[in-house]
Amino acid sequence: MPEEAHRSDSAAGGSEGQSSVKVVRAAIVGTVVEYYDFGIYGYMATVVATLFFVSENETAALLGTFAAFAVAFFLRVPGGIFFGHIGDRYGRKSALSWTILLMVIATVLMGLMPTYVTLGVWATAALVLARCLQGFAAGGELGGANAFVSESAPRRWRATQTSMVNSGTYLGSLVASLVALALTSIFSEETILSWAWRIPFLLSVVIGVVGIWIRNHMEDTPQFEELAEKGETKKLPVMELLRTSGGAVVKIVFLGALITGGYYIASVYAATYLQTAGGHSSTLAFLSTSLALVLGVITLPIAGYLADTYGRKPVLLWGSVAAAVLGVPMFVLMAGAGAWQAVVGQSVLFICVSVVNGASYVTYVEMLKASVRYSGLALGNNITNMLLGGTAPFIATWLIDVTGNSLAPAGYFVFCALLTLGTVFFVEETKGIELRVD
Repeated sequence: MPEEAHRSDSAAGGSEGQSSVKVVRAAIVGTVVEYYDFGIYGYMATVVATLFFVSENETAALLGTFAAFAVAFFLRVPGGIFFGHIGDRYGRKSALSWTILLMVIATVLMGLMPTYVTLGVWATAALVLARCLQGFAAGGELGGANAFVSESAPRRWRATQTSMVNSGTYLGSLVASLVALALTSIFSEETILSWAWRIPFLLSVVIGVVGIWIRNHMEDTPQFEELAEKGETKKLPVMELLRTSGGAVVKIVFLGALITGGYYIASVYAATYLQTAGGHSSTLAFLSTSLALVLGVITLPIAGYLADTYGRKPVLLWGSVAAAVLGVPMFVLMAGAGAWQAVVGQSVLFICVSVVNGASYVTYVEMLKASVRYSGLALGNNITNMLLGGTAPFIATWLIDVTGNSLAPAGYFVFCALLTLGTVFFVEETKGIELRVD
């Protein structure tokens, strides 16, 4: 976007101490680190099931793996409350630095721990505990990163820049998918099960150090500094949030159905679905997921630009309508034998999610005042993730098991789209408003 736009809008929400471009870059890098770490577990699900959830029934082992995937999302809510408190009380920068550090520690522990063959059920328990630490850390990431960027963005480009933060989640998942693809392409299955499975988890150290360094060199946002200087930060932000903005949190929970439940169905679960229901190779599954994520990264800022140009509600409305209408047909393509059809099916689903995602977080931000913004974003988003996101791969696998219908997960995807669609009608248009300080 033009440099003139940054200058002319600085008084309407841009940062005077650091450029909004620098803020966006720092937020994206940190979010990439977090979502690489959080997503690599899901993309390595079939390997993790073999090494840590030993069972004669392959479906039971996979269900166990996805159950551990879901457990982490229950820890996201207390993690969101904890980091929301730090972010609203002591600063966005401090909270965001700690989320990366904890995530890296948890992921590296996964890569170092013994498997079921060595420790038996204790290995499974250790894996679940490390996954819970990941969930706790992830609870403070995305809400904080969006609060950080939105409070530094020019008003005219707030949706565009906020959407770029969310591209970090896709880029992190994309890197995880590409690493999983490289692993299956370079090593034999025996080598992967022997030792190579640890590589993706240990790579977290490299990208984590970069993310921590970048975030530690950032300044806090102008709005938080204004609150701190005036002594208007709240002692218990979450209590203030529930007292003054409970309705906004409820809207955030339901509005986020598609970008949480739909996201994990169209990305993490789809990589497994293409192998189990479609009968495709792991290489094709990871290639398809990688392409879908690339298209999602491209779609996000476009959707953000449209939200800045035409409003938040039209983008949310038409994106969720498209997801509801196309959900079942795209799953038919994914479950078929044709490779290209499967790739197209997954990509279309993911683009629908990305369109809605591009306008969602800026809408959340504009509902909340600065003193509880981090807490509100974290709590609302993490409740949705707990209820609909983390459980999505487990529920999708379970639905196929109990119904015997490989298209059953499409119903879950459409359900999430309809929840978002219904909530759009209860949300006010916030395009162009000045962010509330208090």
